Amino acid sequence: MSLKTRGILVVIIGTAMGLSLSLGGGVLAKRDKLESGELSWEQARLVAEVMQRVKQNYVEPVDDNVLLESAIRGMVSDLDDHSQYLDAEEYQDIRISTTGSYSGVGLEVSAEDGVVIVVAPIDNTPAERAGILGGDTIIAVDGKIVTSDHLHETIAKMRGRAGTSVTVTVTREDEENPIIFELRRESIRVASVSHEILQSGVGYVRVSQFNDSTAKELSQAIDDMQDRKDGMLDGRILDLRNNPGGVLDSAVDVSDLFLDAGIIVVADGRTAESRFTRKANRGDVLDGAGMIVLVNSGSASASEIVAGALQDQNRAMVVGTSTFGKGLVQTVMPLSRGRAIKLTTSRFYTPSGDSIHKKAYSRMSWSKKRGSQPKSAFMQAPIMSTMRSYRKHYRCLHPRA
Repeated sequence: MSLKTRGILVVIIGTAMGLSLSLGGGVLAKRDKLESGELSWEQARLVAEVMQRVKQNYVEPVDDNVLLESAIRGMVSDLDDHSQYLDAEEYQDIRISTTGSYSGVGLEVSAEDGVVIVVAPIDNTPAERAGILGGDTIIAVDGKIVTSDHLHETIAKMRGRAGTSVTVTVTREDEENPIIFELRRESIRVASVSHEILQSGVGYVRVSQFNDSTAKELSQAIDDMQDRKDGMLDGRILDLRNNPGGVLDSAVDVSDLFLDAGIIVVADGRTAESRFTRKANRGDVLDGAGMIVLVNSGSASASEIVAGALQDQNRAMVVGTSTFGKGLVQTVMPLSRGRAIKLTTSRFYTPSGDSIHKKAYSRMSWSKKRGSQPKSAFMQAPIMSTMRSYRKHYRCLHPRA
């Protein structure tokens, strides 16, 4: 074993020993704790042995730093499909996605069952205009095969300088052959809320993702529509279709806009910080007026928090197909030198106690299951008629959404 690899072994063993001491404390003398510590030493030695064999025998030279980072990535990503080690560039991307803009094609993607899945295209982006759909599986970027093990590399390949081109190849459930999309990157400024008053007098608001400014944007959109109609809207639609989620606190704030009281979401994890309950504060921006929430298979995570809270609190009728089914909370934990880990720390539950993770519940079936009845305002003829016509219009834009 080389001196450098021995040095790495000392660092790994020292870290493992430090963790054992900090976790074991005064009971480290107990045999079961000692055995746990011995296992950590043995595993640390195994890491160093594997590194040594790779360095000596792999067909091409491999840098120690590359090997260690790969080991860390594997350690975190093997936990579940959503946990991830972030280098400095990837951490910066995470922060941009919640607050600012970037240059790319406008896709929200997820690693699921060994493949890279499109959760949803972002509104008015190259990917959305080209016709990429939520549920498509990305199999290649610029002709190079991609896998979920290298999700961050796949994202990096699709990003780049505005005006440059990239080829994205996808498979689709009802298509026999792969579909190739030629996309031109753009500066993606993610405005999370858009709104309009439909011909029937129904106020329509679309939320495309949940970032730090979404609740403020949504409140302003509602105020604008109310002012334009002198507060006499005939109905209200909140569209969360193909909304892949985002910041949990943003989802809580959006839910709180429409609720006067009650639980919004409950999270349960192993640490005190990961166990919490978020409740609504007094003040409903619509004063209890009826509303409908639209969802589909691209509605994930934070979208499901909002839909679940508004339905469980009997505040809105939720209409659509089964949602994505992501009921986990990730916490971004900063590390040294601008790096971080995105780690699953909690499972979240709707106010009724339901977990939606990997269940992809149909929101309509939730209403039937609990026997809750929508408020009479939901069934007004103008809003239901608009629902039918607007759904048809939306499907013309996205035939498989």
